[in-house]
Amino acid sequence: MKPRTTLLVTAAVLAGLALGATVLRGQIPMADAQNVSATQTAKAAQPIKTIQPLNEPSARLQDEANTVDIVKRYEAGLVYISTEQTVQQDPLGMMGGMMMGGGSQRVEGVGSGFFVNAAGDILTNYHVVRGADTIQIRLLGNKQTYTATVIGRAPQYDLALIRPSKLPANLVKPIPLGNSDALAVGQKAVAMGAPFGLDFSVTEGIVSATNRRIPIGFSTAGGSQGITQNAIQTDAAINPGNSGGPLLNSAGQVIGINTQILSPASSGGEGQNAGVGFAIPINTAKNLLTRLQQAGGKEVRAPIIGVTPGLLALQNTPAGPQPIPLGLSSLTGPARTQLGLPSRGLVIAKVSPNTPAARAGLVGGTSTKTFQGGQISLGGDIVTAVNGQSVDSLEDLQAGLIDRRVGDSVTLTLLRGGKTRQAKLTLDAAAFGQKR
Repeated sequence: MKPRTTLLVTAAVLAGLALGATVLRGQIPMADAQNVSATQTAKAAQPIKTIQPLNEPSARLQDEANTVDIVKRYEAGLVYISTEQTVQQDPLGMMGGMMMGGGSQRVEGVGSGFFVNAAGDILTNYHVVRGADTIQIRLLGNKQTYTATVIGRAPQYDLALIRPSKLPANLVKPIPLGNSDALAVGQKAVAMGAPFGLDFSVTEGIVSATNRRIPIGFSTAGGSQGITQNAIQTDAAINPGNSGGPLLNSAGQVIGINTQILSPASSGGEGQNAGVGFAIPINTAKNLLTRLQQAGGKEVRAPIIGVTPGLLALQNTPAGPQPIPLGLSSLTGPARTQLGLPSRGLVIAKVSPNTPAARAGLVGGTSTKTFQGGQISLGGDIVTAVNGQSVDSLEDLQAGLIDRRVGDSVTLTLLRGGKTRQAKLTLDAAAFGQKR
């Protein structure tokens, strides 16, 4: 359950963010807007074809009946998830200047999920179960808890698939999966989950945007920043604890997995709904579902093209100094000028054989220059864009690959020896860690 710079994941307890807004008037001077000519007045006087108003009371009742019907039919497929994790305390026994004692403590978390098939597999957010020692699930109207295990995890997508043990088959109620590619702004959206631990709660709103680009999940680069990818924006109330719960359309089909909120902080420092929530499109999960089911508890990753980043900086971690890949914008201007490098881009140090990058002719560095706290490979390709989107980090490159499937192609813009070229890469099964 990780905090973000501007986005908040919605599991358990999170830090908030103060949020401001600027309202802009239209680009028309008020004086001109108020002076209407006689010609304009005549045009305005012409009959205007009107739209017949809805029968508002009737429409409201129909909408309410639809919401009630969705809840009655599919709330039984909602799952309440609780986790426990052992967290090591400060080994020096100091925190905030006070003696706290060493050892460890148990941390509890809550989230949501939902059944996706008759086998009892439950889809949720990765951050809901990340690092959990134990996972318990509970169903609507049932006080009995069941132990669950992770059978597949996809940190880059913030998705995980868990499976309960000893759960009676008659209690498994899968919720049908919809088509998030067919969404339109203004459609109805119903969010289910456990906000603030208030299990089996339902809120309603609309789809506010269908392709909002936000950081989601956990990068493989070693940092905490997510990978920019498409998300569904909704004003249906989503709060901490809603993470992993379904977002449904008016047909009762899952269109997304609730994952984050953009929110101010409450007086207690916990993020809360402000009408801007985000859900992972269900089609993303559907594309990963088979791989998650076959993962055997291991990690499912976005496709890789077979390149190793060439600008590395050492970063202190609990395991000791670790090399972290960076983009060229991390270097100073004089350093880039001295080395003849562009202001942005991802340096390639090595290209693995028999990979999409190798087949497309990408080349790694021919020499290495070290500097205080890191090193850079020189003489090879520099990736400056993927499918026309600027690249300055490994996360940027992953963002251009994350929603691709086997057989898809991507176009890289490369710089080598001061010359720019484009290379088309085809993603084969091996790029997704699958056997050919």
